[in-house]
Amino acid sequence: MTESKKKKQGRRKKTVSELTEAEWEIMEVVWEKEPCAAGDVQETLADSKGWAYATIKLTMDRMVGKGFLEIQKIRNLQLFKSCINKVEARRGELRKMLKRAFGGALTPMLKFLIEHEGLSKEEATELRKLVTTKGTSKN
Repeated sequence: MTESKKKKQGRRKKTVSELTEAEWEIMEVVWEKEPCAAGDVQETLADSKGWAYATIKLTMDRMVGKGFLEIQKIRNLQLFKSCINKVEARRGELRKMLKRAFGGALTPMLKFLIEHEGLSKEEATELRKLVTTKGTSKN
């Protein structure tokens, strides 16, 4: 295999639910632009976060070690690609929150959202349709 085609695979040490806030910000950019260089991520987040290139690069290198990203080297360029997708990341975050706040149960969370966060008429109708559809399907 040539040098330009070698990939440095991330090792999956942690679960997806352990993404930090900064890692979430970086993952959003990587999912949108992948494969991308750390400089691309830094430019994208410059206005909203003001993070230095060194901060972004160090964080992304650590994310490789955690198994969230992988590096594809092309000559002197390092391109980062995700090892997890948005669904996996969201699922991990939801499971962490469900476990912490509702003992892992989905129904109490939905009840809480309905009672304390409120739903618009449109949201309630959409939720009813979703529950009816998913409740009758085998998936």
